Amino acid sequence: VEVITKDEVVKGILLPSFKEGIMFVKLDSGYNIGIDKTQVIEIKKIGEPVKLEVFPSVKVEHNKDLPSVSFVATGGTIASRLDYETGAVKWLMEPGQIFFLAPEIAKVCNVRKIEKPFAIASESMSFSKWVVIAKQVAKLLNDGDSGVIVTHGTDSLHYTGAALSFMLKGLTKPVILTYAQRSTDRGSTDTAMNLICSAQMSVSNVGGVMLVGHGSTDDSFCLAIDGVKVRKMHTSRRDTFRPVNDVPIAKVFKDGKIEIIKKNIINRDDSCKIEVNDKYEDKIALVKYVPGMSSDIIDALVDKGIKGIVLEVMGLGHVGTSESDENWLPSIKRAIKEGVVVCAAGQCLYGRLDPYVYSNGRDLLDIGVIFLKDMLPEVAYVKLGCVLGNFKDEKEIKLEMLKNYAGEFNDRLDGRMFLN
Repeated sequence: VEVITKDEVVKGILLPSFKEGIMFVKLDSGYNIGIDKTQVIEIKKIGEPVKLEVFPSVKVEHNKDLPSVSFVATGGTIASRLDYETGAVKWLMEPGQIFFLAPEIAKVCNVRKIEKPFAIASESMSFSKWVVIAKQVAKLLNDGDSGVIVTHGTDSLHYTGAALSFMLKGLTKPVILTYAQRSTDRGSTDTAMNLICSAQMSVSNVGGVMLVGHGSTDDSFCLAIDGVKVRKMHTSRRDTFRPVNDVPIAKVFKDGKIEIIKKNIINRDDSCKIEVNDKYEDKIALVKYVPGMSSDIIDALVDKGIKGIVLEVMGLGHVGTSESDENWLPSIKRAIKEGVVVCAAGQCLYGRLDPYVYSNGRDLLDIGVIFLKDMLPEVAYVKLGCVLGNFKDEKEIKLEMLKNYAGEFNDRLDGRMFLN
């Protein structure tokens, strides 16, 4: 149609309207715009109706001369498009339809399998879902795949990165987590580039769990970032995931060029046999301390039978103590006395906790709070569940929480690791 308004002429495909008084038109660029019907002077039909369906499902041709890679599709924006009847983004795409956008993958690897265990928004992720993903990934790699790519929603992707890092024992092959910030029907979708760069990393010589996605707002390159040192930092930017207290593993380009940045990487070893540690304690909590906040929340969690708490503490490791209107020490002390494991992670995100600088930090240390150095709060939360699922002795739990399983701690932080 051609829509003539008081201010402009708009050409595109007339879409079903889900909002009274507004008409929607899809432009040639792929973007949809809304037009106030009161501003419309005339609508001209300039072509035949277009049937708007989900993208075709493409069967990628097998090329056994290339390394075999499998996909595990779990939902999220990377597997979604606009529902024109409601205006909402829905999980309408099948895994094969994603490859309609990125046929170049077939030139990088032999796509052996596309598994779809479930399709959910990432905020609906849980421990039980992490176990499903981990077991599927382990089976695919143990069956001979060079790497596995997990497509996933963005909101909890860094939690899943941590979970797979701790659950996949003996991993020395690449496990790539990737995403899209813009749904696949949008002109600015990041699906294609993220998938292609993920495929390049899945056949690289770098092993371990890593996230691969846009490294800048344009389409120049992607970053590969360690699964326990990454965080979503922006609600909508395509380069939303950034390393925290670390540098990226590598820059990845669509043409296959990979620039390694990080020194202590896992070197690929295809002889690995991967086991899944699926023991987990889900009666845990992540509690963010803010000034004036009542410690009643700690008491309530203890009364409900909580087994572990990660406190997101301020500064170098602080909560309100004796000089505060809300003294948290008695509640934390009671929790630890009743067998609750209490850990501290920094809400500053960047930098390292140091309980020895100020007295309130030393007070927390003295009553048994475990300070987790430069570990991200989300990673600490996931790790605590894994540790409590496998260990019961108080001393063992502390040792395991402070053991560097997957690079969650860095011995030294430098300037490159801040706002990288």
